Amino acid sequence: MSAVVVPLRVPRVLGDTAAETVRGIVLITATYAVMALGDVAVKFALPMTGLAAAILFRGVVGSASVAGIAALNGRAGLARLRPNRTGAVVLRSLLQVVVGISWFAAWQSMTLADSYAVGFTTPLLATLFAVVLIGEKLDRRRLVATVLGFIGVLIMLRPEGDLWSPALGLLLFGVTCSAFARLMTRQLATTETPECLAFSLLFAHIGAGLVMLVWIPFVGLPWPALAALVLLGVCSGVSQMMVARAYALAPVSALAPFDYSSMLWAVGFGWLVFGETPHLAAMQGAVVIAAAGLYSLYGEQSRHRREKNAA
Repeated sequence: MSAVVVPLRVPRVLGDTAAETVRGIVLITATYAVMALGDVAVKFALPMTGLAAAILFRGVVGSASVAGIAALNGRAGLARLRPNRTGAVVLRSLLQVVVGISWFAAWQSMTLADSYAVGFTTPLLATLFAVVLIGEKLDRRRLVATVLGFIGVLIMLRPEGDLWSPALGLLLFGVTCSAFARLMTRQLATTETPECLAFSLLFAHIGAGLVMLVWIPFVGLPWPALAALVLLGVCSGVSQMMVARAYALAPVSALAPFDYSSMLWAVGFGWLVFGETPHLAAMQGAVVIAAAGLYSLYGEQSRHRREKNAA
């Protein structure tokens, strides 16, 4: 029997070229659409299943989805699930479990749009942490795009909303964990594959869900909830691989403004699925958010043209 030779994973050198940054921007924008679909699925299923079951199913179906995609390339593909820096990968996975629990808990009392608005402090924190902790360059264009996107979120917050709910504190803690996890995603991209980062994150949800079932009762699993949780798991698996790849291509500060594009999906899905009618301010804020993203994308494309002409 011949042995399968798995190529040695040479540490990747993180760059900041315009071409790769544009690819990262396109990928992260598509990622948020997939994530939003999964968020709708879990918000729909939560009243029928309970928080612990949702976390457990996200882990089971999501990790199985990633493993299945990896298995398409045989044993070499499955080898890509194995971490090189186990401790750091585990820490990132645990941080992301906290993020998942905080968001799922928030959706039991908050609308998608309100929770996303709170979550949009993540790119600002991630950008700040990237500059302070790992020395990323924050040029004027990226700073303007990030701040402009956050202003759009502030415009979206309607005065009569339910933002200041008891779930807010937990959600803010999860947002902080998410910002640190993004930095770790960027750094771990030097040695870990997207399959490894996605699989480990979702596999950690299985243990968390089993532990939570001890204290949080299992409500039930009617077929609509089961279908929704399967959709959640598949979306989680695919989107987490996309996230890992995007942060391997582009710096945290370059991708940060495009977090705000997910609000457009939240408003649309919230209205379509849950009847959450968006306020006029949400639409006005969406215009500002779109402008921030387009401004950043235009800047990266202009830089790409300059670099290409100089080569």
